[in-house]
Amino acid sequence: MKHLHIAVGIIRNDEGEIFITQRGGDSHLSGLWEFPGGKIEVNESPVQGLQRELLEETGIEVLDSELLYQLDHRFSDRIVTLYFYLVKRWNKMPYGREGQPMRWVHQHQLKAEEFPEPNKPVIEQLNKA
Repeated sequence: MKHLHIAVGIIRNDEGEIFITQRGGDSHLSGLWEFPGGKIEVNESPVQGLQRELLEETGIEVLDSELLYQLDHRFSDRIVTLYFYLVKRWNKMPYGREGQPMRWVHQHQLKAEEFPEPNKPVIEQLNKA
């Protein structure tokens, strides 16, 4: 079974809003909302993967991030290890650089059912903060 390592960025502004994007129609779990990020490449640390993926997907340069949560999740066809980073400071305004729908949502208004299953404990944590 394939095992992927994924860096995920929870981009939170000073108003407590979090930047989320929607998964494309041809991707795994399409139509669900997600925190931007992606696969960590060989010889990349999770932080390096986060920085590269967020630049590619949202156009931002990460200046300060903190590992918030790490978990393993088994799908029917793969295992993923997810590294969720709280992104506190960045350069430029994030946007859907790959044309994906995007929005800012206050962290207390995130709805776990709109996200892939492995995101649920992180959303619960953000809703309590």
